[in-house]
Amino acid sequence: MSPDELVSRLGLRTVLAVAAHPDDIDFGASGTIAALTSHGVEVRLCLLTAGDAGGFDLGRTAEETARLRRAEQEAAAAVVGISEVTLLDERDGFVQPSDELVGQLVRLMRQLRPEAVLSSHPERAWDRLQKSHPDHLAAGEAVVRAVYPYVENPFAYPELAAEGLEAFKIQHLLLMGAPQERVNLRVDITGFEDRKLTALDRHLSQQRDADRMREFVMEQLVRVHGAGGYAEEFHHVTVNDPTTISGF
Repeated sequence: MSPDELVSRLGLRTVLAVAAHPDDIDFGASGTIAALTSHGVEVRLCLLTAGDAGGFDLGRTAEETARLRRAEQEAAAAVVGISEVTLLDERDGFVQPSDELVGQLVRLMRQLRPEAVLSSHPERAWDRLQKSHPDHLAAGEAVVRAVYPYVENPFAYPELAAEGLEAFKIQHLLLMGAPQERVNLRVDITGFEDRKLTALDRHLSQQRDADRMREFVMEQLVRVHGAGGYAEEFHHVTVNDPTTISGF
């Protein structure tokens, strides 16, 4: 699907991206995000952790790593047009889809009121286990729980309604890192692949071999247009449309 079609068919004006770590979104979806922002869609990013347990410099403290990775993600976000990066305080490597985390995501969703939420898939992908870091799975599960039923249930998290953050219905989920049998959407990012690579280049602390990383990323992209273009893959879930009958 072309970016034009994605924006028009899904009625996208605002998208919330949620990732467990800095660089997750750039590996999985930054080409799509660059395409969306170039079409006038506002994209906000929520990081669940600062990524302080990542990288290869064993002499750097967790606090130093957290500051560095936040700066790297801010720089990468600027490359693809993300308007704002929000950081939560989950423990890197030990994220759980707790009631508290789900509530924080519900708060953010009700503040932003996006048409779509983009995040990691909550199911493990056995074709390449590295896509399914436990934090990725937990992030995806927390997002799915927040999207349905809690963000649209007026009885859930009543303190949010008391603050004026009313329940509403999110229309779409876009889940990256999906098991191959779940993939049902390929977004054509031809012309945006260089911005994806540039965004990934900003995460210098995570690259042991930047050249091989770039080669690997290009190998993982789906070839389209007779192998002359590239696409990113997602599991697209329509949460609410005019035919949906909801229950809590």
